[in-house]
Amino acid sequence: MREERGRTGNDVDDTLEQLACQPIPVLDNGFNANAVIPYGCTTEHIRQAMIDFVDFLGFINQQLYTKNISRLETMLMPANFSSIVGEFISVAIPKYCSSLARNQFHNGHPDLIPAGQFPGNAVQYTHEGIEIKASRYLQGWQGHNPEESWLMAFIFDSNRPSDAAKGVRPKPFRFVMVAGASLAQSDWTFSGRSATSRRTITASVNQSGYQKIIANWIYRDPG
Repeated sequence: MREERGRTGNDVDDTLEQLACQPIPVLDNGFNANAVIPYGCTTEHIRQAMIDFVDFLGFINQQLYTKNISRLETMLMPANFSSIVGEFISVAIPKYCSSLARNQFHNGHPDLIPAGQFPGNAVQYTHEGIEIKASRYLQGWQGHNPEESWLMAFIFDSNRPSDAAKGVRPKPFRFVMVAGASLAQSDWTFSGRSATSRRTITASVNQSGYQKIIANWIYRDPG
Protein backbone atom coordinates (compact mmCIF):
# COMPACT_ATOMS: atom_id res chain seq x y z
CA MET A 1 0.00 0.00 0.00
CA ARG A 2 1.41 3.41 -0.95
CA GLU A 3 2.44 5.58 1.96
CA GLU A 4 0.05 8.49 2.38
CA ARG A 5 1.30 12.00 1.83
CA GLY A 6 2.24 13.72 5.05
CA ARG A 7 4.03 10.78 6.71
CA THR A 8 7.47 12.22 6.01
CA GLY A 9 8.60 12.53 9.60
CA ASN A 10 8.59 16.33 9.27
CA ASP A 11 5.13 17.86 9.32
CA VAL A 12 6.52 21.38 8.88
CA ASP A 13 8.32 20.54 5.64
CA ASP A 14 5.32 18.61 4.38
CA THR A 15 3.06 21.62 5.05
CA LEU A 16 5.53 23.87 3.23
CA GLU A 17 5.62 21.42 0.32
CA GLN A 18 1.85 21.48 0.05
CA LEU A 19 1.79 25.28 0.16
CA ALA A 20 4.58 25.45 -2.44
CA CYS A 21 2.35 23.63 -4.92
CA GLN A 22 0.35 26.84 -5.39
CA PRO A 23 2.39 29.61 -7.08
CA ILE A 24 2.27 33.19 -5.84
CA PRO A 25 -0.46 35.06 -7.79
CA VAL A 26 0.48 37.70 -10.34
CA LEU A 27 -0.05 41.11 -8.74
CA ASP A 28 -2.35 43.44 -10.65
CA ASN A 29 -0.60 46.48 -9.18
CA GLY A 30 2.83 45.20 -10.19
CA PHE A 31 2.62 46.39 -13.80
CA ASN A 32 4.23 49.52 -15.21
CA ALA A 33 1.72 51.63 -17.14
CA ASN A 34 4.63 53.52 -18.75
CA ALA A 35 6.38 50.43 -20.14
CA VAL A 36 7.00 50.54 -23.89
CA ILE A 37 6.09 47.26 -25.63
CA PRO A 38 6.10 46.91 -29.43
CA TYR A 39 3.84 45.18 -31.96
CA GLY A 40 0.58 46.04 -30.19
CA CYS A 41 1.42 43.98 -27.13
CA THR A 42 0.25 45.47 -23.84
CA THR A 43 0.78 44.87 -20.14
CA GLU A 44 -2.69 43.31 -20.04
CA HIS A 45 -1.70 40.72 -22.68
CA ILE A 46 1.39 39.87 -20.65
CA ARG A 47 -0.57 39.74 -17.40
CA GLN A 48 -3.03 37.24 -18.87
CA ALA A 49 -0.19 35.04 -20.16
CA MET A 50 1.51 35.07 -16.75
CA ILE A 51 -1.75 34.18 -14.99
CA ASP A 52 -2.22 31.28 -17.41
CA PHE A 53 1.21 29.91 -16.49
CA VAL A 54 0.60 30.30 -12.75
CA ASP A 55 -2.72 28.46 -13.12
CA PHE A 56 -1.07 25.73 -15.20
CA LEU A 57 1.80 25.17 -12.79
CA GLY A 58 -0.47 25.23 -9.77
CA PHE A 59 -2.77 22.64 -11.31
CA ILE A 60 0.11 20.34 -12.31
CA ASN A 61 1.90 20.58 -8.97
CA GLN A 62 -1.22 20.01 -6.90
CA GLN A 63 -1.97 16.90 -8.95
CA LEU A 64 1.60 15.68 -8.53
CA TYR A 65 1.32 16.22 -4.77
CA THR A 66 -1.66 13.88 -4.54
CA LYS A 67 0.51 11.15 -6.12
CA ASN A 68 3.48 11.89 -3.86
CA ILE A 69 5.50 13.10 -6.86
CA SER A 70 7.89 16.06 -6.78
CA ARG A 71 6.83 19.45 -8.08
CA LEU A 72 7.72 20.17 -11.70
CA GLU A 73 10.39 22.74 -10.84
CA THR A 74 12.12 20.33 -8.44
CA MET A 75 11.96 17.44 -10.89
CA LEU A 76 13.38 19.00 -14.06
CA MET A 77 16.87 20.30 -14.73
CA PRO A 78 16.86 24.09 -14.13
CA ALA A 79 17.42 24.91 -17.82
CA ASN A 80 14.59 22.61 -18.87
CA PHE A 81 12.16 24.20 -16.45
CA SER A 82 13.16 27.68 -17.62
CA SER A 83 12.49 26.54 -21.18
CA ILE A 84 9.00 25.40 -20.19
CA VAL A 85 8.27 28.82 -18.67
CA GLY A 86 9.49 30.60 -21.81
CA GLU A 87 7.72 28.27 -24.24
CA PHE A 88 4.46 28.56 -22.34
CA ILE A 89 4.60 32.36 -22.34
CA SER A 90 5.44 32.38 -26.06
CA VAL A 91 2.30 30.37 -26.78
CA ALA A 92 0.09 32.27 -24.33
CA ILE A 93 0.78 35.86 -25.39
CA PRO A 94 -0.67 35.43 -28.93
CA LYS A 95 -3.88 34.10 -27.35
CA TYR A 96 -4.51 37.62 -26.07
CA CYS A 97 -2.48 39.74 -28.51
CA SER A 98 -3.81 39.21 -32.04
CA SER A 99 -1.02 41.30 -33.60
CA LEU A 100 1.62 38.73 -32.57
CA ALA A 101 1.94 35.07 -33.59
CA ARG A 102 4.10 32.20 -32.37
CA ASN A 103 6.93 31.64 -34.86
CA GLN A 104 6.09 28.26 -36.42
CA PHE A 105 9.56 27.71 -37.88
CA HIS A 106 11.46 25.04 -35.91
CA ASN A 107 13.96 26.89 -33.72
CA GLY A 108 13.06 30.06 -35.59
CA HIS A 109 14.09 33.45 -34.24
CA PRO A 110 12.44 35.32 -32.62
CA ASP A 111 9.75 33.42 -30.69
CA LEU A 112 6.98 35.91 -31.50
CA ILE A 113 6.60 37.57 -34.89
CA PRO A 114 4.11 40.05 -36.36
CA ALA A 115 0.98 38.07 -37.20
CA GLY A 116 0.48 37.54 -40.94
CA GLN A 117 3.77 39.11 -41.99
CA PHE A 118 5.38 35.79 -42.98
CA PRO A 119 3.79 32.83 -44.82
CA GLY A 120 2.33 30.43 -42.30
CA ASN A 121 3.66 32.67 -39.52
CA ALA A 122 6.99 30.89 -39.95
CA VAL A 123 10.43 32.41 -40.52
CA GLN A 124 13.90 31.07 -39.76
CA TYR A 125 15.33 34.45 -38.79
CA THR A 126 14.14 38.03 -38.72
CA HIS A 127 14.78 41.19 -36.72
CA GLU A 128 11.01 41.72 -36.45
CA GLY A 129 9.29 40.38 -33.36
CA ILE A 130 9.97 39.56 -29.71
CA GLU A 131 12.31 36.93 -28.30
CA ILE A 132 11.19 35.49 -24.94
CA LYS A 133 13.67 34.50 -22.23
CA ALA A 134 12.74 32.97 -18.88
CA SER A 135 15.35 32.81 -16.14
CA ARG A 136 15.90 32.57 -12.40
CA TYR A 137 18.65 35.18 -12.79
CA LEU A 138 18.25 38.96 -12.77
CA GLN A 139 20.96 39.35 -15.43
CA GLY A 140 23.34 37.41 -17.64
CA TRP A 141 20.56 36.14 -19.91
CA GLN A 142 21.93 33.98 -22.70
CA GLY A 143 21.28 33.15 -26.33
CA HIS A 144 23.13 31.16 -28.95
CA ASN A 145 24.08 34.25 -30.95
CA PRO A 146 24.18 38.05 -30.54
CA GLU A 147 20.78 39.03 -31.89
CA GLU A 148 19.40 42.39 -33.01
CA SER A 149 15.84 42.05 -31.78
CA TRP A 150 13.44 42.93 -29.00
CA LEU A 151 14.11 40.75 -25.95
CA MET A 152 11.57 40.25 -23.18
CA ALA A 153 12.89 38.59 -20.02
CA PHE A 154 10.62 36.82 -17.52
CA ILE A 155 12.47 36.49 -14.22
CA PHE A 156 11.11 34.03 -11.70
CA ASP A 157 11.98 32.49 -8.36
CA SER A 158 11.43 28.81 -7.59
CA ASN A 159 13.00 25.75 -6.05
CA ARG A 160 15.61 23.69 -7.91
CA PRO A 161 16.21 19.92 -7.94
CA SER A 162 19.30 20.38 -5.74
CA ASP A 163 17.52 22.38 -3.03
CA ALA A 164 16.44 19.47 -0.84
CA ALA A 165 20.03 18.20 -0.54
CA LYS A 166 21.16 21.72 0.41
CA GLY A 167 18.49 22.11 3.07
CA VAL A 168 16.54 24.74 1.11
CA ARG A 169 12.91 24.47 2.15
CA PRO A 170 9.96 24.31 -0.28
CA LYS A 171 8.76 27.64 -1.67
CA PRO A 172 6.13 28.52 -4.28
CA PHE A 173 6.96 29.68 -7.80
CA ARG A 174 6.84 33.46 -8.22
CA PHE A 175 7.31 35.84 -11.13
CA VAL A 176 9.82 38.41 -9.87
CA MET A 177 10.12 40.74 -12.86
CA VAL A 178 9.35 41.16 -16.54
CA ALA A 179 11.34 43.66 -18.61
CA GLY A 180 12.30 44.14 -22.23
CA ALA A 181 14.03 46.31 -24.80
CA SER A 182 15.40 46.38 -28.33
CA LEU A 183 18.98 45.09 -28.31
CA ALA A 184 21.81 45.59 -30.78
CA GLN A 185 24.64 43.12 -31.38
CA SER A 186 26.86 45.33 -29.21
CA ASP A 187 24.57 44.55 -26.26
CA TRP A 188 25.76 40.93 -26.32
CA THR A 189 29.09 39.34 -25.38
CA PHE A 190 30.20 35.82 -26.27
CA SER A 191 30.69 33.59 -23.24
CA GLY A 192 33.92 31.63 -23.42
CA ARG A 193 34.62 28.12 -22.15
CA SER A 194 37.62 26.19 -20.90
CA ALA A 195 39.54 23.72 -23.04
CA THR A 196 37.93 20.80 -21.21
CA SER A 197 34.38 22.15 -21.15
CA ARG A 198 31.66 20.59 -23.30
CA ARG A 199 29.30 23.51 -22.76
CA THR A 200 27.80 25.04 -25.89
CA ILE A 201 29.29 28.45 -26.66
CA THR A 202 26.65 31.10 -26.03
CA ALA A 203 26.27 34.86 -26.01
CA SER A 204 25.17 36.76 -22.90
CA VAL A 205 23.42 40.09 -22.54
CA ASN A 206 26.12 42.47 -21.32
CA GLN A 207 25.83 45.52 -19.07
CA SER A 208 24.62 47.88 -21.80
CA GLY A 209 21.88 45.46 -22.80
CA TYR A 210 20.97 44.83 -19.18
CA GLN A 211 20.55 48.55 -18.51
CA LYS A 212 18.27 48.93 -21.55
CA ILE A 213 16.07 46.04 -20.45
CA ILE A 214 15.81 46.94 -16.76
CA ALA A 215 15.04 50.58 -17.57
CA ASN A 216 11.91 49.41 -19.40
CA TRP A 217 10.49 47.16 -16.68
CA ILE A 218 7.03 45.78 -17.32
CA TYR A 219 6.26 43.93 -14.08
CA ARG A 220 7.77 43.85 -10.59
CA ASP A 221 6.79 41.81 -7.57
CA PRO A 222 7.66 43.95 -4.54
CA GLY A 223 7.95 40.76 -2.47
